[in-house]
Amino acid sequence: MINKSIFREYDIRGIVPQELNEQSIKLLGYYFGLEVIKLAGKNANVAVGYDARTHSPKLFGYLTSGLKKADCEVLGMGMVATGVNYFATFQEFNGIKPDASIMITGSHNPSEYNGFKMTINHKPFFADDIYKLGDTIIANADLKIENDESYTKIDVKSLYIDWMVKEFDHLKGMKPKFMIDCGNGVADTVLTEILDKLELNYDGLFCQPDGTFPNHHPDPSEEKNLKEIKKALCNSAGTRTKGDYEYGFAYDGDADRIAFLTKNNNVKGDIMAILFASTMDKPTVIGEVKCTQVMYDTINANGGKAIMYKTGHSNLKVKIQETNADFAAEVSGHIFFNDRYFGFDDAIYATFRLLELVYNGMDIDKEISKLPKTYSTEEIKVHTTEDEKFKLMDKIKALLNDQKNLPADFPTIKDIIDVDGVRVIFENGWGLVRASNTTPVLVTRFESDDENTAKQYEEQLNNLIKKAQESL
Repeated sequence: MINKSIFREYDIRGIVPQELNEQSIKLLGYYFGLEVIKLAGKNANVAVGYDARTHSPKLFGYLTSGLKKADCEVLGMGMVATGVNYFATFQEFNGIKPDASIMITGSHNPSEYNGFKMTINHKPFFADDIYKLGDTIIANADLKIENDESYTKIDVKSLYIDWMVKEFDHLKGMKPKFMIDCGNGVADTVLTEILDKLELNYDGLFCQPDGTFPNHHPDPSEEKNLKEIKKALCNSAGTRTKGDYEYGFAYDGDADRIAFLTKNNNVKGDIMAILFASTMDKPTVIGEVKCTQVMYDTINANGGKAIMYKTGHSNLKVKIQETNADFAAEVSGHIFFNDRYFGFDDAIYATFRLLELVYNGMDIDKEISKLPKTYSTEEIKVHTTEDEKFKLMDKIKALLNDQKNLPADFPTIKDIIDVDGVRVIFENGWGLVRASNTTPVLVTRFESDDENTAKQYEEQLNNLIKKAQESL
């Protein structure tokens, strides 16, 4: 039996081998392959790479068998970062151009998970496309697919390294010392070779790919996973001295998300967006609903155009194509550059754009200190079930839109933005409630210019969530 829950909004994800196994993955390869042929024609080429998880090579074999049955040619790139996988679709290999790509990765999930991120013709394959694919696979769950693991090997890593070295040649030999933490993911399938060719001054933590993630969980958006790199940025007393590292960069399991640390700040993706936008002429920037209001206000005030949109890497890539935006950003560290790049999220590329800010003279901490002071909570998760999370959101929206039934002490609502969940705009800040598209939780976040006010918004919206839960 194939579990319908593995077919998610942005990708396919599940536990190996209970949910992702030989049969389910062969069927995925076959029916996705048919979709590629439908759009790209006969003799379609699908570029496939995988992350460091111990089961990824085996899943590659199963997937290849399905793709081959669909008469697709498989271009195998081996173990790569997700950004390198996307990069491959813009390249040519002995006259062959990929029509589609699949990255086998569990991203930042625990080691027992794996998954698949897919594109066709440079566009993400997601949402309704994935759900329809899942329905087809489940309806044909007994179809037998023979083994055929033959593929054409391609070397995209060399092309990527050469491209990056050429693009950032002006950084060669820059002096500030920094630390990288690859988290035993796939960042260092290319990263240190690029750094070495550019003669940069760095040291590395946990660079060896190891899909058991023996040192810490591969999710740099969680503060607890930055403990080792924070130690490297400080001395034993927790303070900085001359000769310490100036910056730190950390990556998730498939290296499409980045954490950036300075002397004084863990610079989230929305703050990175302000820094990048400040170097551009009237940029168009896509942000997600979790981004600080400071980002939208600052970019707009400086002549740019900041657009709020849905959370999720696939959503933001589509919005970049629709608007021809310069870049997009998520708080969690997905940064999508369309300016001088290809419009997809690549933490390795983002590393060099951040180093470029320093090279060009930007004092990162000083620039951040100039921004309006706000208090923002981290993402706070309310656990529910896959079946109930969207029903809960409907109840919450109904309660907010019928304001006469809200408690008398409920903060005054100025606006409700429902592009993704509900972002409730209050007089002195905002609160967000949205259903996660990847896990059975509601995600909340709160911001105000005053910590107590933010906590008040948090308390009132949490009470509303409880009321909605009780009514189900």
